[in-house]
Amino acid sequence: MTISPLAPAAFPDLPVIDGVTFAAAAAGVKYANRLDVMLAIMADGTSVAGVFTTSATRSANVLDCQRKLATPSNGPAAIIVNSGNSNAFTGKRGDGSVAALCKGVSEVSSINERRIFTASTGVIGEPLPHDKIIAKLQDLHDTQGSNRLGDAAQAIMTTDTFAKGSTKTVMINGAPVKIAGIAKGSGMIAPDMATMLVYIFTDAKISQPDLQTLVSRNNAVTFNCITVDSDTSTSDSLMVAATGASGVDVTGNESFETALHDLMRDLAHQVVRDGEGATKFVTINVAGAASDADARLVAMATANSPLVKTAIAGEDPNWGRIVMAVGKSGAAADRDLLSIRFGDTLVAENGWVAETYTEDAGAAYMKNQDITINLDLGLDQGAATAWTCDLTHGYITINADYRS
Repeated sequence: MTISPLAPAAFPDLPVIDGVTFAAAAAGVKYANRLDVMLAIMADGTSVAGVFTTSATRSANVLDCQRKLATPSNGPAAIIVNSGNSNAFTGKRGDGSVAALCKGVSEVSSINERRIFTASTGVIGEPLPHDKIIAKLQDLHDTQGSNRLGDAAQAIMTTDTFAKGSTKTVMINGAPVKIAGIAKGSGMIAPDMATMLVYIFTDAKISQPDLQTLVSRNNAVTFNCITVDSDTSTSDSLMVAATGASGVDVTGNESFETALHDLMRDLAHQVVRDGEGATKFVTINVAGAASDADARLVAMATANSPLVKTAIAGEDPNWGRIVMAVGKSGAAADRDLLSIRFGDTLVAENGWVAETYTEDAGAAYMKNQDITINLDLGLDQGAATAWTCDLTHGYITINADYRS
């Protein structure tokens, strides 16, 4: 597998997060001889929060996690994740697989099943061979280590070309608070959320309700602002676990929230940078909209437009396609107030191409690997940002062969 040209130089050196351990194994769920199951075990006192796909056909795993987090419980906790099979659109068998996995983890760890969270990612509509995973549970339990989060990142990959990780450390009242996270995602990526799994761990101390508020608020401006192909998955899950092992209470602490936000945004960007077939990372900034909601409509309409994305792939500065995307978005817009910039280069204003703009300048800018499109609707103060990638033939190749 060729690694995305937009990938980071290397996987980060993730710190040990006191109060949580990890293990990964090759269970052969779909692929042979590759890590495809990870187990995380968290100490008593850990707060767990999460956000999940809004898909009407979401998986049995997602539904189970949502039910458990709706009525939070106490005690040690565990997260078990497999790749290769999404356990989605599998009917009662899917529910049975989730129940079997929770029971199996409980038996080897003595953790209450209400504190065991599952996720599956991969092909939709095929029964999950959960017996293969259960056969690995004792080994996963016995090989837990505090420094194996990187192995877990590899185990949750599907069409990803690189493992995704990020870390932040923030000083609060003179004491360090550490955050580390992993993610998977490459295709079927759109807001609400996407075909991604994200697991973030911190040694901060915070109550479950306060953690849930933080996670939901920051998800809205990070993972829910990315798109690769406008398709929303059945399986996406983002979970954050705060072990409290540092003893530092971060309730209401702005520095902690900023660090968590920055880590979430970094992981979200990495998902886009691994977009299937991607060669360009694209930032779309919208200002001057009638409202923030309208700005988001414009940003996502532009980010999801196949015509805009293919033009970027071809390094064609076709600003007319951006005008089209603004017009179809459903947001209030006035053609004679709209301005478009590629980076700092003014492309169009006052309903027409800018007098200072040249096609050569636009074409030269489009050769960059990171592209920024700045739109100003000239109406009010509404603003939003979305992140996407280009659309190449590689996306077709990957998805045409996905099940074969």
